[in-house]
Amino acid sequence: MKALQDKARELLAGGAVQVVIGYGRGSAAAARAVFVREASAVDALVLDETCLQNLAVYLRKPEVRRLGKAALVAIPAVLRTILQLAAENQVSDGSLIALAVTPSGGEVVPLATLDAVEKHVAGLDFPRGAAEEAELRKFAEMGLQERRSFWEEQFSRCLKCYACRAACPLCYCERCTVECNQPQWIPVPAHDLGNLEWNVMRAMHLAGRCVDCGDCSRACPVGIPLQLLNRRLVDEVYERFAFRSGMAVHGENAMSTFKPDDPEDFIR
Repeated sequence: MKALQDKARELLAGGAVQVVIGYGRGSAAAARAVFVREASAVDALVLDETCLQNLAVYLRKPEVRRLGKAALVAIPAVLRTILQLAAENQVSDGSLIALAVTPSGGEVVPLATLDAVEKHVAGLDFPRGAAEEAELRKFAEMGLQERRSFWEEQFSRCLKCYACRAACPLCYCERCTVECNQPQWIPVPAHDLGNLEWNVMRAMHLAGRCVDCGDCSRACPVGIPLQLLNRRLVDEVYERFAFRSGMAVHGENAMSTFKPDDPEDFIR
C-alpha cells in the first residue's frame, strides 16, 4: 500500500496527473472509490482484498473527465477493461496512467500507454476458483428447459433498479434500450416478461465484451447471479471464436465482425 501511496504522491506533486482514482476505506467492510486530487491526501488510498470494484467505470463520466488526466489504480480486471474500452474507441492513448498493482500491493507498475497495458496484461493469469468452475459445470449440465426455469426464477426477483448497468464499465450507452419508448423494446414494469427481456438483452450486449469483473453481481440488491450468466457467455465466445475480450487494443470483436468467407450458412 505504501508503494501505491508513494507513486500517487509523485504523480500528483509532479503534475503528471490531476486526480488519482483509487480505493479508500468506506463505512462498511468493503472499500469504496476515492478521487485524490492533492498529494497531501494520498494517505486515503488503501489496497487490500476488499478492493474489488472495477474503477474503470468512472473513465467516461463527464464530471470525472473534467478533473483532468487521471491515474487509475488497476487490478487485473480494470486493466482488461481499459483495453476493451480502447478497442471500442472509448479511451484514447495517453489519456490516463494505469497503476497496475500486485495482489499484495507491494509493487506498483505505472503504465502510461495502451501498448504498455496490453503487454502487461499478456503476462497475467486470470484463474477462476474451484467453486466458480463447479458452478459453471453444474449450469452447463442443465437441460434447456431446466436452464430457462432457473433464470426465470432468478430474474423474477429483479427490481429493474439497473444497478448492474450503473456498475458495469461497458454499459456506457448514453441512451439505453430500456429508455427508448418510440418504439418501446423492453417493458418498463418489473414483471416476469420485462425482467427476462431486460436481463437477456443486457447479457447479449456484453457477449464478447465482458471482462468478468463481477461488479454486476456485487451491485445487485437481490443477489441475482448475473456473473454466472456473463461467465457462461465468456466461455461460449471463447469456445466458438477463440476470443477473449480485454486482451488487446486493436483487433476484431467476436460479435461484430463480418467475413464474407464465414463457413456458417446464416451469414449469407
